[in-house]
Amino acid sequence: MTNPPVIWNRKKPDDEQGRFVRRMNRRRFLTLASLATGALAGIPAWAQESSTKIRLSLGSAATSAVPVDYLGFSCETAQLADPAYFAADNRELVSLFKALTPEGILRLGGNSSEFCWWKAVPADQPPELPESARRADNWMPHSFTAIEPVAVDSLAGFLKATGWTAIYGLNLGTGTPERDADEAAYVARRLGKRLRFFQIGNEPEYYRDANNRLRPQDWDFDKYLAQWMTFAKAVIARVPEARFAGPDVGSNMEWVIRFAQEAPRLLPGRIVACTGHYYAMGPPDNPRVTAQRLLASDPKVDREVARIIRAAEENHLVYRMTEGNSCYRGGKPGVSNAFCSALWAADYLLKLASFGCAGVNLHGGGAGVIRRSLGGHLPGAQLSPEAAAIAAQGSFYTPIAGSRETGFSARPVFYGMKLAGVLAGGRMRSAHFDQPPANADAYAAEMPEGGTRLVLLNKDARQKLEISIESPHSAMLWRLQAPGLTAISGVTLAGAEIRPDKTWQPAQEERLVSKDRQVQLAMEPASGAALFFQGSL
Repeated sequence: MTNPPVIWNRKKPDDEQGRFVRRMNRRRFLTLASLATGALAGIPAWAQESSTKIRLSLGSAATSAVPVDYLGFSCETAQLADPAYFAADNRELVSLFKALTPEGILRLGGNSSEFCWWKAVPADQPPELPESARRADNWMPHSFTAIEPVAVDSLAGFLKATGWTAIYGLNLGTGTPERDADEAAYVARRLGKRLRFFQIGNEPEYYRDANNRLRPQDWDFDKYLAQWMTFAKAVIARVPEARFAGPDVGSNMEWVIRFAQEAPRLLPGRIVACTGHYYAMGPPDNPRVTAQRLLASDPKVDREVARIIRAAEENHLVYRMTEGNSCYRGGKPGVSNAFCSALWAADYLLKLASFGCAGVNLHGGGAGVIRRSLGGHLPGAQLSPEAAAIAAQGSFYTPIAGSRETGFSARPVFYGMKLAGVLAGGRMRSAHFDQPPANADAYAAEMPEGGTRLVLLNKDARQKLEISIESPHSAMLWRLQAPGLTAISGVTLAGAEIRPDKTWQPAQEERLVSKDRQVQLAMEPASGAALFFQGSL
């Protein structure tokens, strides 16, 4: 985290306050003088900051495996209303999916999934809109979106073109077992082996909330599971090989644990995963939603993820975080679309991997789709004159911005996901600093081919790290860099931008030579790094 600003009205005796001010003024003078000297010498300002010297060591035993399909995106089901979006000939979008990973998972769901209906033939009519959807204070969609077979046909082609698979969300909020089963049958037939599993319902614990109102006030987990079972059995009747995951909650982790414990007993062999969501902070118009807060440690993650994964493993399931991002309700401009989100994403994804999470899907999409999924609200768009221009290219937190008409681009958070992805396919090993620096993290994995990879993250805006790693092997280094934590452009990985019109390749790879069984690495403030060792450490 960046150092806090100097607060001059601290409660100190007057004479002590005066000495404090004089000390700070002298320090400021010396700092400014040194910065001016450094500028003349061509030395960047960050180099004038004091460095922290630390040693990094790895645990002896490999722990959790990181699946090759660990990375993924999450999108609103309503995006399928445009069959040309997820389509094989949408070449720029295909290119960016492949640039992230050749074996990712696309999850379709979100708020809009509860107001999407399966229009099997042109004569089909939409269901009746619930009264709650007519309320201005409702944060669910205010209209239905038809999903037609042609959209699923296009999706099948898109998945084949990217090499990805899909998680498909069905409508529990306003759907019926019969209509969901009809949709599931078509989806299963067209996607084939590229369909991982179905989910039924999105954030169902919120159905009884005042800004949702899809269920009455007495709605609870028992009522949810009973309805969920009715829908699941209807799907199985049409799709005998159907597999499921749930409960896809927004934040109630007790529902995830109960689902892991109870659903497999009710449908033996059908439940393959338990799922939930995570947004680091929000809403966007909360002044406490800042880059500094985003990059601060969240003890809730350590506490709850361990419990969830333990419950999943005890019931022979995996846990996947199927929707989340930096800030809920569309993200915050200047934070969710800035470089701090890249460092957050890499850190969050690898922290979950270290616990044994099966994968993470970060949410995104166009601002229009996200706005409609939130009942016409997009709070971040009101925060600055520049916000509307940013939203024209996509929701503030989306990893991929743009459209077929204007072209697509990778936002900073995309780079953080790609950095985390260098450990996919490996087995995690614990990594420890001998003296923990301010807001820095390290992750390591043994790779199948025998090498070791490290991902290092310096999330502090002023701290420079000098890291010593015991290793008999030299290493190749990629750096993740940007002009600063709040930079929204100029982000590079290994010196290269990620673009949809060309295959990404590292442009700047540094070789770190092992000397006296030590590899030395200097990390700038607000940066990340991936190290590739040929042998085991």
